[in-house]
Order: sequence, then C-alpha cells, then structure tokens
Amino acid sequence: MADEKKGTIAAFIRPEKLTLVIVTVSGIIYNVGMTAGPWFEGKLAQYLCDIIRGSRTFGSMAALAFTYVLVILLVQIMRYVKRLYVRKFANQVNRDMKEELYRSMLAKSQIQLEKEGIGSLMTKAAADVDACVEGIRKFTTEIFDTGVVMLAYLAMLLGYDWRLTLLAMLFPPVAYGIANRLKGIVTRSARAYKESEGLLNSATYDRVGNAVTYRIYGRETGRDEVYEECLQDYEKKAVRANIWENSMQPVYQVISMIGAVCILWFGGKNVLGEGWTSWDIAAFVTFLSCFTKLASKSSKAAKLFNSVQKAAVSWKRIEPLLSGRGNGADGGKCPSMKMPASGTSVRMENVSFSYPNGAEILSNVSFSAGEGEIIGVTGPVACGKSTLGKLFLENLPYEGKISLRGSAVYMGHEPELICGTIEENILLGLEGDAWEALSWVKMDEEVRQMPEGIHSRIGNGGVTLSGGQQARIALARTLFHRKEFLVLDDPFSAVDMQTEREIFENIKRLPGVCTVLILSHRLALFSEMDQVLWMSDGRVTVSSHERLMDENPEYAYLYKAQNHAASHRKGGSRSEE
Repeated sequence: MADEKKGTIAAFIRPEKLTLVIVTVSGIIYNVGMTAGPWFEGKLAQYLCDIIRGSRTFGSMAALAFTYVLVILLVQIMRYVKRLYVRKFANQVNRDMKEELYRSMLAKSQIQLEKEGIGSLMTKAAADVDACVEGIRKFTTEIFDTGVVMLAYLAMLLGYDWRLTLLAMLFPPVAYGIANRLKGIVTRSARAYKESEGLLNSATYDRVGNAVTYRIYGRETGRDEVYEECLQDYEKKAVRANIWENSMQPVYQVISMIGAVCILWFGGKNVLGEGWTSWDIAAFVTFLSCFTKLASKSSKAAKLFNSVQKAAVSWKRIEPLLSGRGNGADGGKCPSMKMPASGTSVRMENVSFSYPNGAEILSNVSFSAGEGEIIGVTGPVACGKSTLGKLFLENLPYEGKISLRGSAVYMGHEPELICGTIEENILLGLEGDAWEALSWVKMDEEVRQMPEGIHSRIGNGGVTLSGGQQARIALARTLFHRKEFLVLDDPFSAVDMQTEREIFENIKRLPGVCTVLILSHRLALFSEMDQVLWMSDGRVTVSSHERLMDENPEYAYLYKAQNHAASHRKGGSRSEE
C-alpha cells in the first residue's frame, strides 16, 4: 500500500480495479441471465398444457428442459466467478484497511493509546473493520444480485403488461420506506452494541492482565461483578442490534408480496381475454414467477440498507485513525528525530515533557553524547528516568528537539517476554546465535543446565523463570538486536554485583559502535561511565562521576551508601565462610 493516509473508503477500493471489472462483467451476465428462469418456467408450463391437449410431444418439452439446464449452468458459473472475486475484493480491502489501521495505531503516542483503552482499540482493529468491510462486500454483491437483477425483472414485467406491473409494484417501495424509517433505530442500536463490545474487551483485558493483583488484595469477586455487568450489557445490546437488523426481514417480504394478489386477479383476466393484455399460460406463469423473484429481491434490498447503515457506524469509529485525524493535539503527535552533527550519537536540546493534566516530568533537558559513549542516568525515585528513556521510542509527545544517529533499541524495566522458547525470545524470528547473546549476559551456563536448553519454553511472560533470568533474557534480546543507540532501563536490577560488573564489561566490548544510555538506581558502575546524568525535579545535571561526587551531596551520599552496603554484604559472606 502507498504511504498516504487512506481517508476515504474509495481509497481502499481504487487499487482493486481489475477485480471489480471481473465482478462487474460476471455480475451482469449472471443477473441478466436470471430472467431466463421465469421465461423457461412459463414455457415449460405452456408445453405441459400443450402435451395434455395433444398439440405437443414429450420430446419437445425434454429438449426445452435440457436447454434450460444449459442456460442455468452458464448463469451459475458466472455466479461462482462473481462471488469468488467479490470475496477476493473484500479480503484485500480488509487486509489493507487493517494494515493502515495498525500502522496508525503504532503512530499514536503512548498517552493516546492509554487514554483510548486497549479494549476499544482492539474492537476498532478487528470488529469494526470486519463490520465495515462486510458492509462493502454486501453492497458490492447486492448492487448486482439485487440492483441489476431487479432492473432486468422490471424490464421483463413491463414488456408483458405495463399497467399490471405498475399496480403490483406499488408495494415494494413501502418496504423500502419502512426500512428507511427504521435506519435511525438500527444505527443507534449498532453504535450502542459496538461501544458495549469495546467496554467488554477492556474489562476482559483488565480481568486477565491483573488477575494476580485482584487475588492478592481479595478483589476478585468485585472485579467479577464488574465484568459480569459488562457482559450482560453486551449481551442485551447485541441481541437488540441483531433483532432490529434481522427481525424486520419477514415483514419486508410480506409487504413486497402483496402485489402477487393483484397478479392472480388481473393476470387471470388477461388469460381469459378480459384484461388489459391477452396472455397465454406461459405469459401468466412467467409474469408471476418474475414478480415473486423481484419482490423477494426487494425485501433483501431493504435488509441491505440496514447492513450498510451498520457498516457506516463502524466506519465512523475507524475513519479518524485511517485519515490521520486520530493523532490530534490532545494526545500529541511525537516529533520526528533528526540526524545530529558528525561525531555525535545523540543530542537533546531543551526537551520538556508532561502528561496531560499532570505535572511536568522533564524540563528543558539538554545533553549530547559521542559515538561509543556509555552514559549513566540516575536520580531519586520517580525522577523521570524511565520517561527520559522512552522519549527515544518516539511514542511520547515532547517539546524540544532530539537528534539521533541511526536508530534506538530500548529495554524497559519490565522484561515483556513472549510465550515461547528462550531462543525465540532472543531472536524474535531472525537468524543468529542466541548462545552468544546469552553469554553476554552471563546466562549461557544456566541455560545449558536446563532439560531442553535454549529450546526450553518459558511460558506466558516467562513465568517458569526467576526474575533475574527474565531480566537477563530481555537484556540478551536487546543486545542481540542492538542498533546505534541502546537504552537500558534498570538492566542490572535483578543480578548480583559480580554479575553486574561482568555484564557491563561485555557491553563495553560489544561488536560495532554503540552508544549506551543506562538508567539505573544502582551506582556501583557509575564511576566508569563516560557521562552521568543526575535527574531531580524534572531537571538534569550533566557531569562526570567525579564532579558529581564533589558538587552534588545527594549523589555522593547515594553512591557511598550503596558501596558501604555492598562492602558489608561481602564482609558478612566471608565471615560466614
């Protein structure tokens, strides 16, 4: 697909021109050919009467029936071709629409994603696109199977008796009128159903994702009650939406078929030679059969209106995302990063950030780092270290300018492991040596001792592993997929100090030139950093370890306290031995 935003449905349909040409040709042949059915039915009825009277033989009727079969076979082949390509057309539009929607969702800032809710977004990504495309598919199908064939039937009826046709055709428009009057109810019920579906998806995600938390605090029953309320609301609104969409179909058909009473009466007079036109049995049967099929199609056209209205509701929900209007100022669109000056790997200039309606987290932050440098970032709890690191992911809106040479890879303080093997979690589908990555984080020997080694399955989120193992696998994955700039958020929080130092030495010896930003509350290795960023009250002091020890009492206190505690632990271990 092109990179341009798809702001209209036509933008998704336009690339499928060839498919639609095939649909059009086969659809016209099929639906015009449908008029052969009533004509042959009338002729067969006439031939039967003639056989009974002795004016025709059974062989002539058999020949007519054989011709009828051949014609219907051709018509059905065209029907197969039309439906096949309509389905291909719908599948391609569905794929393109979801691709554009997912691309738009990924372009949204983290704030927007959190604000809208995962349940609502997943509903838009799946259910709303499916409903919208299903409406497009039905419209494409019925414009031929209803529109073209109805025109063909109408032309045929007018050719037999235009007065009786006008009389009989007074009733199908009544069905259309009822459907049109009910479209408001159908639209409202469909909208309420979609909103309830989004709430149910959010409640499901919350109940599953936070199951342990609710169990620990004894709130499972309360959350189950909330979930049950969402489920019951969804069920009620789903039933109501389906009733309004489907229950009126028989009513439309009965109203449309009232004209058959007029045909039986006035058509009978035509056969007797007392009506507006002189008919034989073949004409009467053909006219009645043709009208019956037209009335049936007209009732389906009314249902089609409801389907299109339902699709329109879904389109209104996803259209802002597909047109790019979903990335407005309220959520903030992330500025794009530019290339810094030669020799510089990363540069921040007067960068500020705050969450909507919240306090400022970062205020006029500026710093730069050369290629291959390792920068330590620390500060009091909740000083904004993680937020600073996430800015390089370009999913948070900020003020100021960030310049980055190459691209960034980010490791958050949550491992975010997939349900697969250790190797799959590191490689993520790429080819490479996962053992080397494990050796960088000092975990290769532990993995070798596992029954299935690197092919051991770790469960959802890595539940079969310890916290330290989870963190090191996440770090191994980050180092394996390293780019020019690495952002590591608390990479050593779950390992001992000796392992921390060994991993740090391996990071310094990584192949290629990588600039590394380490966000950490553990300061043991900060004396070996090329730069140290001290964060406090949204502001950043850029310095070296030595200068901060002399000029920043808070930093010096934390560093000394941690070193003292580490020395005490080592001394205690030796005395126990």
